[in-house]
Amino acid sequence: MTTQTDIRYQKDFIVSWSELHRDARALAWRLLESGPWKGVIAITRGGLVPAAIVARELDVRLVDTICVTTYDEQSQGESEILKGFCGEGNGEGYLLIDDLVDTGATAKIVKELVPNAHFATVYAKPAGRPLVDTYITEVSQDTWIRFPWDMEMGYSEPIAVR
Repeated sequence: MTTQTDIRYQKDFIVSWSELHRDARALAWRLLESGPWKGVIAITRGGLVPAAIVARELDVRLVDTICVTTYDEQSQGESEILKGFCGEGNGEGYLLIDDLVDTGATAKIVKELVPNAHFATVYAKPAGRPLVDTYITEVSQDTWIRFPWDMEMGYSEPIAVR
């Protein structure tokens, strides 16, 4: 049973901790040849876990955050920057990491703050995909990605019943 109130999302894509870890490591492999990197910038909150994994795998010790609020499962609202990039410059030599790019609303705002950072996400939807430099897995626009930090263990109805 899905709980989305927004009918745009017709499917669920459930990501486990081990799948997220595997995919974030795959992202690090893909980014390895483009380095070395000065630091990693995580887009909060979803980018925190992938950014930690990527930073570890690339042996990057400098990790910063850009804190943005744009939407939750129920709605998309106005974007608000809660905290910007603490480093100097335009992001040159930095990796900007998020869990996914969906509509591109967050990506557009963050790219204005650090236009020369290399933007990488674990998952990408078609509407936002052109805004990222590197991603691992593409999912359809009508799919809600359910990350492990948003999940609880419970009964799951068969797909045909939903």
